[in-house]
Amino acid sequence: MTYDETLRYLYASAPLFQQIGAGAYKEGLETTRTLDAHFGHPHRKYLTIHIGGTNGKGTCSHSVAAVLQAAGYRVGLYTSPHLVDFRERIRVDGVPMPEAYVVDFVARERSFFEPLRPSFFELTTAMAFKYFADAAVDIAVVEVGLGGRLDCTNIVQPVLSVVTNISLDHTQFLGHTLAAIAGEKAGIFKAGTPAVVGEATPETRPVFTDAAARVGASLVFAEDAPEVLAVSRDAADEWRFESRTFGSVRSSLTGAYQERNMNTLLTALRELGRAGVRFSADDVRAGLAQVQATTGLRGRWETLRQAPTVVCDTGHNVGAWQYLAPQLRAQRCRRLRVVFGMAGDKDVRSVLALLPRDAAYYFTQASVRRALPAADLLREAKACGLAGAAYPTVASAYTQALADADADDFLFVGGSSFVVADLLAFLQSSRS
Repeated sequence: MTYDETLRYLYASAPLFQQIGAGAYKEGLETTRTLDAHFGHPHRKYLTIHIGGTNGKGTCSHSVAAVLQAAGYRVGLYTSPHLVDFRERIRVDGVPMPEAYVVDFVARERSFFEPLRPSFFELTTAMAFKYFADAAVDIAVVEVGLGGRLDCTNIVQPVLSVVTNISLDHTQFLGHTLAAIAGEKAGIFKAGTPAVVGEATPETRPVFTDAAARVGASLVFAEDAPEVLAVSRDAADEWRFESRTFGSVRSSLTGAYQERNMNTLLTALRELGRAGVRFSADDVRAGLAQVQATTGLRGRWETLRQAPTVVCDTGHNVGAWQYLAPQLRAQRCRRLRVVFGMAGDKDVRSVLALLPRDAAYYFTQASVRRALPAADLLREAKACGLAGAAYPTVASAYTQALADADADDFLFVGGSSFVVADLLAFLQSSRS
C-alpha cells in the first residue's frame, strides 16, 4: 500500500476520535498493554515526560520538547490531534515520522493487531512508542490523549508528570464536575515520580493532593511558588517573562493564555531539572524563543498573513475562550471578522456567550462528523446576539471573510481544532 492507502486503511479499521467522537473511544488499558508487550515495551528504552490537562497540554508538550532539543537531546514528541498530516502526531527533533515507517509498520504488524481491534489512538500510541525506540531518542514528551487514568499513554513510567489545568470538557467520558475530571487527570501520577499541577481550584486541589499521596508521588502546585515574577509584551507583541529560576525568558507564542501557561511550563522545567534531566537556563531561553520553528507547533494564535491580519487558534472549549475572547476584543482594527465552527459535543452555548458581539461572523463546519452543522450553529449564535451567516465549508467561509475584509481588518479563524485543520489544508492546497 502507498502512504495514502495506508492511512485510509487505518481510518477505516480503527475509527478516529477526531472524526466520530464517542464511537471511537475505548476505555481501559488491556489492548494497549498487549500491543506494548508485543513490541517489547519500547517506552522503557528512553525517558518519558507525561503531560495531561484540559487546556495547554499540547503547547506545554511542544515547549518542553523545544527546550530539550536546545539542550542537545534527541527528543520524541507525541501529541494529538494532527491538523493536516497524521505524521504530525509523532516527531523526532521536530521532524514528522517518515511516511515509509507508517507504511512498513502497518504492513508488518496488521496480522497481529487486526484481531485485537484496537482503537485508532491505541494503535497510534503503540506506533509512536516503537518509532521512538527505533529512532533511539533520549527522551520522549508524551501528551495524554483524553483524561489520564485510562488513557493508553498511561503505561509509561515518566520522570515527570504534569497536569496543566482542569475545566469542563469531555464530560461524557471524564465526569460532570471539576473534581471528577481532576481525578481522571491525576491518574497519570506515578509512585516515586514528581508531579506538577499548573492551575488548581478549591474543588480540584484536594483531589490532586489525595491522588499524589495515594500513589507516593511528590506534588508541586505551580501557583504556590510562582516561577513567573513579572510579565510584559514587547513591540513585536511577544511575551517576556521574568522568572525565578531561569531569568528573563521570551516566548515565541503570542496567545493571551501563554501568561498562565508559562508559569506551569517553567515550574515543570524546574522540577524536571531537579529530577536529573540536565539543561541550562540558556537552553530554556533558546528553546522557548523558537517553539514553532523547533517542533512544528501550529494553530496557537498563529498569524497567517497581514493586511488584513489573519490569525487562527485551536482553542475549542470554555477554558480556552476565557482567554481568546478578551484577546479578540483587544484587537485594534477597523472590523473584527470571525470564521467560527465547533464540534457538536462541546459546550457550544457557553462558548458563544463569550464571543464579542460587535464582530462579523462566518459560521461554518469542519469536515469531520463531529462538527456541529453550520445552520445549527448560526441558530444558536443568533440566540446569543451574534450576527452572521452560515457557510458549508471552512474554505468557503474563509474565502468570503477575506473578500469582505479591508487591509486594516482583523480576521480570526477557530472554535475547533478541526476548523483550523481545514483552513491549513485549504491554504496548503491553494499554494501547491
